[in-house]
Amino acid sequence: MKSPSEIAARLAKQWQQTFWRVERLLSPESWPLVIAIGKPSGRQFADQTGLVQAHVQRWRQVTVGDVVFQDTNFRAAAEPVSLPVQWVLHTPSEWAAATADAEVQQEFALLETLVRSVSQRYWEVLVRERALWRNKPVSDITAAATLADSLTPGMAEGRPLRLLNGLGVDTKFIERNALLLTRLLDERYEGMASQQGLSGFLDAPDDKDHWLLVVPLAQGLLPFKRQRITARELANACLPGSRVVVVENEQCEHLLPAMPGTVAILGAGLDIHWLAGGALKTKAVAYWGDMDTWGLLMLARARRALPAINSLMMSEAHFKAFCRDCAVPEPVHAELPTSGLTEHEVAFYHFLKAQPQGRLEQEYLPAQDVQRELLGWLGRC
Repeated sequence: MKSPSEIAARLAKQWQQTFWRVERLLSPESWPLVIAIGKPSGRQFADQTGLVQAHVQRWRQVTVGDVVFQDTNFRAAAEPVSLPVQWVLHTPSEWAAATADAEVQQEFALLETLVRSVSQRYWEVLVRERALWRNKPVSDITAAATLADSLTPGMAEGRPLRLLNGLGVDTKFIERNALLLTRLLDERYEGMASQQGLSGFLDAPDDKDHWLLVVPLAQGLLPFKRQRITARELANACLPGSRVVVVENEQCEHLLPAMPGTVAILGAGLDIHWLAGGALKTKAVAYWGDMDTWGLLMLARARRALPAINSLMMSEAHFKAFCRDCAVPEPVHAELPTSGLTEHEVAFYHFLKAQPQGRLEQEYLPAQDVQRELLGWLGRC
């Protein structure tokens, strides 16, 4: 036998839980919400009649949603007694109102405004991650969503963000809302903005350094087995050996074979400005990334930074050899780079884009095949 205030407190607590917030605000199938109130026992009815009457009266005063009453027989009553048994809420707005919590109601009202103002692709992240917009003006949130719709990977082309025209905001706005912008862009580009950082994603200089993993592939080549180094340091670092393998994802470290005179740099992703530094001009450098449109975008950037770079395992032939068990759909495609790809790689881009499952992540390739390809490149060098 629960009172309206007890259930309201439970509903307010559920608002704080991400699962229930996402489920109820974004899934029409969640409604109506039927909440059991519970009935008094026969002993309660007989011994605490006044308490039961007060309980019934409180529920009769509820104006949110529908309270379902049911006639119930008790030995202590001469005739059936009408008791509240269910509270039925039909919409998210009724849920917010039923909490009787001013903070919940304020947040719901703000989300209602945002849903009317921003693209549907951003609804879930805004519902899920309230910290992105709490304590921010509605105008900033909607402006960030509009800006996220217009930003594309690499659009800065190495220029500072302040030099980008036509964005409708100043650079201070981007700095203030960097986390919000990053998470909105993640919804468009499958987490790429978080992975690379906002500046790296846009190909703009950043005062914050991106850390990469450096792994020597031969004993004694470096005084460590693995170490993180900033991209800024790598641009001018004089690495030992004569060869460098640049790998898009860190998860591929276990696939790399021992290679004399070779250092691997993993986790580069979209941040490849450092390849243009003078330290790699005298070395043989290879690039190995995912076989998808994003991997080809990264390869194009790498080649623009270091024209002599070789690509490994990023061709239509390789894709066809391994796609049967490992390929998956690529929901969001990267734009075709305007330069940096060979004619065959451009054709490969169009091939991948046309496939229902056009993404083959490098960490899923068989280890023996990866090692054979890398050692083959070593032999050619």
